[in-house]
Amino acid sequence: MIPRHTPDTCKRPKGLASGPDELDRLRSRRVFIETYGCRYNFGDTAKLVEILRDQGCTIAYCPEDADAVIVNTCTVVGSTERRMLRRLSALRDHELWVAGCMPAVQRDAIFTVCTPSIISPETIYERYRQIGTVAPGSIGIVQLAHGCTGTCTYCLTRFARGPIRSFSAEEICGQVRASVQAGAAEIQLTAQDVSAWGSDTGNSLPTLLAAIDAVPGRHRVRVGMMNPATVLPVLDELVDAFAGDHIFRFIHLPVQSGSDAVLGWMGRRYTVAEFEEIVAAFRKRFTDITIATDMIVGFPGETEEDFSASLALLRRVQPGKVNVTRYSRRPFTPIAGEKDFPDSVKKNRSRHMEDCAGEIYAKVNAKYLGTEVPFLVTETVREGSVMARSPGYLGIVINEDLPVGSEGRVILKKDRKYFFIGKRVA
Repeated sequence: MIPRHTPDTCKRPKGLASGPDELDRLRSRRVFIETYGCRYNFGDTAKLVEILRDQGCTIAYCPEDADAVIVNTCTVVGSTERRMLRRLSALRDHELWVAGCMPAVQRDAIFTVCTPSIISPETIYERYRQIGTVAPGSIGIVQLAHGCTGTCTYCLTRFARGPIRSFSAEEICGQVRASVQAGAAEIQLTAQDVSAWGSDTGNSLPTLLAAIDAVPGRHRVRVGMMNPATVLPVLDELVDAFAGDHIFRFIHLPVQSGSDAVLGWMGRRYTVAEFEEIVAAFRKRFTDITIATDMIVGFPGETEEDFSASLALLRRVQPGKVNVTRYSRRPFTPIAGEKDFPDSVKKNRSRHMEDCAGEIYAKVNAKYLGTEVPFLVTETVREGSVMARSPGYLGIVINEDLPVGSEGRVILKKDRKYFFIGKRVA
């Protein structure tokens, strides 16, 4: 049996901070930015682009054309960490700057392969607030908070990002409004845990979504990843908030395991039954909602029975998307010293779960094939082809040149597993 750990058993490693004036050294230069990881990291990069443009920089398209290179790093799993270090080593002859999660928790590892300047998250936020602009584009990324309230025993990111610090509703709504005015048709709300927004300020996500929904325009809002533990206290109000005209009927609700024992070892603070309660509440209100979830396989102590319970949960819930991750030991986490499974076991369980998810996708998609749904064009795929979304966030490729923000109706003609090919109804 794996002992139950508390966050206090894992001390946050000392990072390397930079002040808001640090970026002045890049003024009026050509800068290339390379970004890895989650949508939150891409939100940081969007802010960096605007900061650099405000101080006269040109954004380069490759390292060779740049005076300086910024790498926005991710360290969520071991394979990503190794990729980051290889990339930093390859770029070490450039004037190199490093942002993202790695500098806060793995500074020593970075400095074994290169000697970069560090850009802290605080620097990005402080400078961005000073200029107050939004990057134009068809998809706008709006960050709700920095950090989280989580106690996940396997997660290094929570030590990199720290405790939750929610941005104000006024600031968030301002960024949504500016993104829409700049041409965004899809607004993606992101945070380490979106449903934890406001827990540090006496506010809650449902009230924020109501305010965001009031922003006028031809656009829709995708709510990012929510922890079931922070959804439960606001569940009824949150379901009501998703009825807003501008809110996509889509929830990303990582369950991580179908075993209550494993969830306890993970420090997730909810049960399988509570996860299913959340899904049922949303589906009762919105029959077309898309459910996305995450699963970790090969977690220390996970038995064959635990793994079978995860498969059974997926078959019961029938999610439209499952992100499957093999457990990866992360330094500084409470379970870093626990016995790990051989890679062969994790690979086998991962393949088995991916096959299970594929069967579910086929079943879920079959009920939509041949139906007619409304659509909103959110981005251009290539010349003569666009990506559109239904109100329930189904991905629909339409092979026509349509402007971003176009609306209409489409018949779903072909199932391509993760999206449909649609034929527009004239």
